[in-house]
Amino acid sequence: MTQMTTTTPLSGLRVLDLATLFAGPLAATMLGDFGAEVIKVEHPTKPDPSRGHGPSKDGIGLWWKLLGRNKRTITLDLSKPGGRDTLLRLAATADVIIENFRPGTLEKWDLGWAELSAANPQLVLARVTAFGQFGPYAHRPGFGTLAEAMSGFAAITGEPDAPPTLPPFGLADSIAGLATAYAVMTALAARDRTGEGQVVDMAIIEPILTALGPQPLWYDQLGHVQPRTGNRSQNNAPRNTYRTADGSWVAVSTSAQSIAERVMRLVGRPELIDEPWFATGADRARHADVLDAAVGDWIAQRTRTEVLAAFEKAEAAVAPIQDVRDVMTDPQYQALDTITTVDDPELGPLRMQNVLFRLSATPGAIRWTGRPHGADTETVLSELGLTDTELTTLRQEGAL
Repeated sequence: MTQMTTTTPLSGLRVLDLATLFAGPLAATMLGDFGAEVIKVEHPTKPDPSRGHGPSKDGIGLWWKLLGRNKRTITLDLSKPGGRDTLLRLAATADVIIENFRPGTLEKWDLGWAELSAANPQLVLARVTAFGQFGPYAHRPGFGTLAEAMSGFAAITGEPDAPPTLPPFGLADSIAGLATAYAVMTALAARDRTGEGQVVDMAIIEPILTALGPQPLWYDQLGHVQPRTGNRSQNNAPRNTYRTADGSWVAVSTSAQSIAERVMRLVGRPELIDEPWFATGADRARHADVLDAAVGDWIAQRTRTEVLAAFEKAEAAVAPIQDVRDVMTDPQYQALDTITTVDDPELGPLRMQNVLFRLSATPGAIRWTGRPHGADTETVLSELGLTDTELTTLRQEGAL
């Protein structure tokens, strides 16, 4: 298990995670991994749905163990007067609030930016929604799947003669979560200069559009609409997945001209390098059938181990198509400790993704896994100065 050092880059930063499901909570997780104190605020009777999302063990949701790591958990009903007042007291001590209610919801509870910034002028409020805080779609319910559809991702994913394909995981949410963490840090950097907080408006439909690259630029300048090409690319070839003699699969990429030439020499087709069309990636892509046949036939005669060894010797780019079983034993991931082991009080040792990147002087760490619903309510609120009487009143009101 990764050990927390005494110096962490975000030590002293307090984050209130009011969000549910994935993009907002993931941003809070990223901040917590590098030392921020993250307080997860959940409804007393309707906890974050990620606790029940996907497989569970002994009735305990496993996804939450990852998404809820490095967070203290409290319950608070923000729609109750006592819950509202308590959140404002918490906000006065916080640096960041991350929320993903539909636009207008916090305002309905008198917890909008006016009230929160009055309680703490240095606060950064990150608002993560499907469509943003304004515009014709702003009040629609939405999830990452809609962003994957709207952004153009699904339209270019899949085989040319097959339907558009959605990812089988929360791609848009994950990209938006990482973008939100970056946005929060940018707003905090601005606060260091101005002394004032601000609102981050993060629409899940936007970061995935950035990740898709220059499609709008191509269309604007050339009228070009990127088609579905399966595993092939319009920018280079050979670029595909290929089946090995032992029934495994490998992926080959030739984004660099030198790599493309090495691959053709490796597979015994050096004469193709001399073809006029081989000189550019786009021209090679237009002859993908020829190149795929050359590479595919060579790979089909060899086991995955033989293919990987030959490509490595030739300094050509290849990777095995791995499922999670392979990932757990991959020597490169093991060297990086990408999948690390964390002790969990409920389930014992758990293996999960490590912190997102390595810092040489102030590394992040997984201090603990996702905690039970409301486990830290009394501790956190007592630290805030609430008395036993106040806690009892909040419980009677249903605010805790």
